[in-house]
Amino acid sequence: MNLPRVLIIGQTFNNKTGGGITQSNLFRGWDKDKLAVACTAHLLTDSDKTICDNYYQLGQDEHKWAFPFNYLQKKFPSGILKAEQNSQSNVTFVNGKNFRSKLVDDVFYPFLNYSGLTHCISQIKLSSGFRKWLHNFKPDIIYAQGQDRQRILFALSLEDYLKRPLIFHMMDDWPSSISNSGPLKKFWKKKIDRDFRILLDKSSLLMGISDAMALEYKKRYHKDFITFHNPLTIDFWKQHQRSNYELNTPISILYAGRIGLGIQSSLEITAKAIQLVNEQLGTSIKFVLQTPEKPIWSDNYSCIEYKNLVPYNQLPKVFSEADFLILPYDFSNESLQYIQYSMPTKAPEYMISGTPIILFAPDATAVVKYAAEYGWAYIVTKNRTEELVTAITNLIQNKSLREGIGQKAKMVAEEKHNSINVSNEFKSLICSLTS
Repeated sequence: MNLPRVLIIGQTFNNKTGGGITQSNLFRGWDKDKLAVACTAHLLTDSDKTICDNYYQLGQDEHKWAFPFNYLQKKFPSGILKAEQNSQSNVTFVNGKNFRSKLVDDVFYPFLNYSGLTHCISQIKLSSGFRKWLHNFKPDIIYAQGQDRQRILFALSLEDYLKRPLIFHMMDDWPSSISNSGPLKKFWKKKIDRDFRILLDKSSLLMGISDAMALEYKKRYHKDFITFHNPLTIDFWKQHQRSNYELNTPISILYAGRIGLGIQSSLEITAKAIQLVNEQLGTSIKFVLQTPEKPIWSDNYSCIEYKNLVPYNQLPKVFSEADFLILPYDFSNESLQYIQYSMPTKAPEYMISGTPIILFAPDATAVVKYAAEYGWAYIVTKNRTEELVTAITNLIQNKSLREGIGQKAKMVAEEKHNSINVSNEFKSLICSLTS
């Protein structure tokens, strides 16, 4: 297959974020010299150079902030990142670190979000250096992810400049939650919706992260979205795969991933449920949190064992050694708006491990509908601690239930998330745009 040259914007290759992992697995095996990434500095940190080593940092020559906000931002150099270079190198700070951190985190960003200024005070322009890099690379296709107005407009400007087919891949339903507060929320919601619809009209191929998203967007935007979510390199995950469903001592329930919007509340409810199970059954179940930082509330629960994130290549072993894996999502309206049509990157990774999965999420979410259709998890859709207590107790006391869920999950993962099949379809669709 003669693969086209693809310019990727809005997301880098990495093994830490959902969009980065999904993108990496979709493009794995692509000709390395036919991939190039252009991203702002904060996205380029810890980029994976094994899949692509042609990175352009959109720095101060392209990423422009309006006065006086430009004085509150870090200044990053623009240009090509060398293979051994980190995107944070040669950074200069406009203000002292302590002052800037406090001002930005406590005042600046909250003010921008509430006022709506976050949607209009910065933009990414095509500098002469960036245009030269584009002409040297000569892309055939533009592949874009994006979760804000700035990146929508940047994708449109590139499509207009390069006159090349544009692929846009949606990871979350961010248009539903991007402007939910402030006096101008209706104005910005309408304006961003208009910009987004222009992007959809300009795109040659639209991709979504779940079948539920594709159905919703067909109704909402009258556009066809093709589903592509995280594919798996099966042999990599089969190095460590659970086949024995006896319980360890002590029993462990693992959550691995991000914390924050859409997850925080349900994680704490899970801790409460595990604490209750330990009291009722006289067990000593450990709730292992493998997250970027330790939640403040975790000190209130003796069952919690905090661990730092591990390298991606250790995840198959870590997942298979746990007795249960928990996949939680919050039940608030704000969270549901954001996650309803998403498909967690970790879902197929959990599935292929063979470890029984507890899915704690609203029944309106795409992930619950997927699990209900194919039976790869024990599903709890009521936002009540006692419901989780019952689920955990049933799984502890019923080995055949644990084994049935674990084996079913492995089978579905191999059938529906095998990277060989998914990547071949992905490549064929992209190639069809240049044929």
